[in-house]
Amino acid sequence: MTKKTRIEHDAVGELEIDPNVYYGVQSKRAEHNFPITYEKLRPEMIESLALVKKACCLANLRAGALDEKRAEAILQACEEILAGKFHEDFICDPIQGGAGTSANMNANEVIANRATEILGGELGSYDPVHPNDHVNMAQSTNDVFPTSGKITVIRLLREALPKLRDLEAAFRAKAEEFNDIVMVGYTQLQDAVPMRLGQAFHAYAEAVKRDIAAIEKTEHYMYINNMGGTAIGTGINASKYYLDHINDCLAEVTGYPMQTATDLFDGTQNLDSFVIVSSAIKAMAVTLSKISNDLRLMASGPRAAYNLINLPARQNGSSIMPGKVNPVIPEVVNQVAFNIIGNDVTICMCAEGGQFELNAFEPVLFYNLFESIIGLGQAAYTLRVNCIEDITANRDRIQEMLEGSLVLVTALVPHIGYEKSADIAHIAMKTGETIRAVTLRETDLTPDQLNEILNPMKLTHPSNEA
Repeated sequence: MTKKTRIEHDAVGELEIDPNVYYGVQSKRAEHNFPITYEKLRPEMIESLALVKKACCLANLRAGALDEKRAEAILQACEEILAGKFHEDFICDPIQGGAGTSANMNANEVIANRATEILGGELGSYDPVHPNDHVNMAQSTNDVFPTSGKITVIRLLREALPKLRDLEAAFRAKAEEFNDIVMVGYTQLQDAVPMRLGQAFHAYAEAVKRDIAAIEKTEHYMYINNMGGTAIGTGINASKYYLDHINDCLAEVTGYPMQTATDLFDGTQNLDSFVIVSSAIKAMAVTLSKISNDLRLMASGPRAAYNLINLPARQNGSSIMPGKVNPVIPEVVNQVAFNIIGNDVTICMCAEGGQFELNAFEPVLFYNLFESIIGLGQAAYTLRVNCIEDITANRDRIQEMLEGSLVLVTALVPHIGYEKSADIAHIAMKTGETIRAVTLRETDLTPDQLNEILNPMKLTHPSNEA
């Protein structure tokens, strides 16, 4: 008869486990203890754990601490996880107590059971491969888990950054397309001075470019890790060969230039490097949210507000108002930004909340940081393909607003002075006349002089610029 369960034990006691699964008792307890998000570890984090375990196995094999037979089975199990197998056996909630021990042991148990199976043993017997003695050799959750998180961050950043660069390019393309359109510039939502619509989009591109550069710089902090420090930074249970070569092995399996922290105690207890990453992600989110605000305002109306640009219609805007179309893409970017800002607060509190030689709050930190990076990349993608690339300008409306505004009056100041220019503005405001008409009546400037002074295109760049 087929066994219905298998019995496994740990320091807490015995537990019945499905005989066909690759996780074990500690994973099962974690599933019971932490029903927080009803989610599982992200695939990228599972694969990062497998990469770390693979590197550790190689280092222990080369150090002579792990025999070749077990090592080959462990390496094969890791490769299979990296190929997408056994992910369903990673059953721990990403938010968990224990500083990530459950996630680390989940990986140890899956790898040990698969390696045991490869070598002809039974699942749950951990003979000949044990999750602690062999898969976790020379390691602690306290160096494995944060290092796996850093590898995941690198991978997610590299997936998000191309989407941000594409968005920057889309803004630059629109800046070129709209470069000949002179519009009213606004400060504090009030008419200010003339500018080109293309200048607005060029400014967006520059802000995104600057924030991309800041995000790119943060990747360096993710290379530096505390592998070999084991529990608190002393390196207990790790050989000198292992400590000297673990990051060589990590670099070998990841392709990233992984480096050992200069102080393993610092590398184990302090999480400020993740705060730096989160801060750069937040800065970009703030930039995209501000841009989205501008887009919603410029597209507002279409008949009773600005209506300077047309955002592409993506879906019905109301269940009650026929024909209404809302700026749903900028709105969703705003919401992603709000979420990222909230995540950043959580990440800051996690980093601050550590005590002595370990920070126990990495699980929720990673949960929020991964969400922020992925969300930012996807927000940039949808903003580009579903909005920016198909924006059109309402040239007639822009020209109408420019001619009917008082923004040209500022150009008169060098010629007739501030006080006289203010008088002209007040008259135009009161009578509804244009600045041009009032100026011709109230000053000695000729029509040709006024045409030169009030040339809108000339007013959108410094006077010494061609």
